[in-house]
Amino acid sequence: MTEPAASTPTGNAASQDPGGDPRGPQEPAAQLSTPRAAVAGFLISMARRLRQPLPGAQPRLRFEMPPEQEEEVDVGAGPDGEGTARFGSPGPRMSAQHPLYLGFMGTVGVGAALLVYWIGSNTTQLLLWIVTALFIALGLDPVVHWLEGKKVPRPAGILISVAVLVLAVAGFFATLIPTIVQQVTQIVQEAPRWIQDFIDSDFFHTVDNQFGVRDRISQELAKFVNNPEAMSGIFGGVVGFGSTVANGLFGALIVLVLSLYFLSAMPAMKRWGYRLAPRSRRARVEALSEEITGSVGNYVIGQVCVALLNATFAFIVMSIVGVPFAVLLAFIVALLAFIPLVGGMIAGVLVTLIALTAGWQTAVVYAICYFAYLQFEAYFISPRIMQKAVAVPGAVAVISVIAGGSLLGVLGALIAIPTAAAIMLLVKEIFIARQDKH
Repeated sequence: MTEPAASTPTGNAASQDPGGDPRGPQEPAAQLSTPRAAVAGFLISMARRLRQPLPGAQPRLRFEMPPEQEEEVDVGAGPDGEGTARFGSPGPRMSAQHPLYLGFMGTVGVGAALLVYWIGSNTTQLLLWIVTALFIALGLDPVVHWLEGKKVPRPAGILISVAVLVLAVAGFFATLIPTIVQQVTQIVQEAPRWIQDFIDSDFFHTVDNQFGVRDRISQELAKFVNNPEAMSGIFGGVVGFGSTVANGLFGALIVLVLSLYFLSAMPAMKRWGYRLAPRSRRARVEALSEEITGSVGNYVIGQVCVALLNATFAFIVMSIVGVPFAVLLAFIVALLAFIPLVGGMIAGVLVTLIALTAGWQTAVVYAICYFAYLQFEAYFISPRIMQKAVAVPGAVAVISVIAGGSLLGVLGALIAIPTAAAIMLLVKEIFIARQDKH
C-alpha cells in the first residue's frame, strides 16, 4: 500500500485545500528568510497599503437634495370612511373637524406666529443684511451667467464678479474719501463766516427786529451750555457715531460674505425652492421664479448704471459752472440716484440750493442742465437700460417707493419697485388667471 503524496512540500495541497491562502502557493519559510524574498514581501505589502484609501481623503459630506419619488403613496380610505395615514399605515387619523384637533392646531399656530414675530423683531438688522446680500447676489447673477456663456466656470465667474465689485467700490472710496475729508473740513472752516454773513444781512435784521431772534438764540445757547445732560449728550453722540461706523463696517463685511454664499449657492437655492412646490405646479413655479429673479437682477444692474451716469453728469456740470464741493455733492447725487423716481429730484434740489452760495446765476445754470438731463434720462436712458428689467406703472412705483422708504429706509426704497413688480406678476399670472377661468 503506497503512502499519500500530501507530505510533499511543493505539491497541490495548498491549492486543493479550501481553507488555504487564496494568493496561491507560498514559498517555504526557509526561502523567505533570504534578503531578496524579504524585499519582495516588503514591496508587496507597501503596494497593498498604497491601494487603500487615505483616512483623510474621504469625500466631504454635503446636504444633498432628496431624489424625486416616482410614485405617490395614496391615502387609502379606512373601514369607517376616514383617511388612513401615508406610507401604508392602517390606522385612522383624527378628523380635521374634531374640536380637540382644531384647538390644538390653533394653539400651535398662534404660538408659531408669536415665535416668528419675536425672532423677526430681535433680528431686524440681520434680516436687512440678508435682504441686501440677496439683492446684490441677484444683481451679480446675470453677470455670472454671461461669463458662463463665455466658457468661464461658475466659481471663477463668481470670483471675478465679486473681485471687480470690491475693487471698484474700494477704488471709488479710496479716491473719494480724501477729497470728502478736505471739503468737509473746508465747510467747517467756512461755516462761521457764512453764519456771520447771514446775521449781518438785512433780512436777518428785519426778522430780528420783529421777533427778537437774536435774544432767543442767545438764551437757548446759554441753556444748552449750562445743561450737563446736553453736554453729556454730545459726548454720547460722538461715541454713538463711532459705534455706528464700526457697525457699518461689520455689516459691510457680513453682506459681502453672504453675497458670496448666495451667489455660489443660487442654483441650489432655486432647486430647493422649486422642490417645495407640488409636482403638478413645479414647472409653473419655476417659470415665474426665474422671471422674477431675472427681472430683479436686471433692475439692480440697470439702477447702478443709471446712478453712475447721473452722478457723472452732475459732477461734470458742477465742475464747469463752479459749484463748490463738486466731488462730495457728486457722491451724494449717486446715493440719491439709487432711489427711483424721487431720488434724482431730491438731488437736483439739494445741489441747486448749495449752488446758491456761489451765486444765483450758477444755481440757475446748474438747475437747467441737471433737470434737462433728468428728462433725457427718463425718456431715453432708463428705457434702454431697463428694457429687460421690471415695468411698473408710475403711480404704483411712487406709492411703493414711499411705502418702502417708510418701512425700511433707503433699502426699502431701493427694493420697493422690484418687489412691486414681483407682486404684480404674481397677481397677473395666478390670481387673474384663476379668476378668468370662473
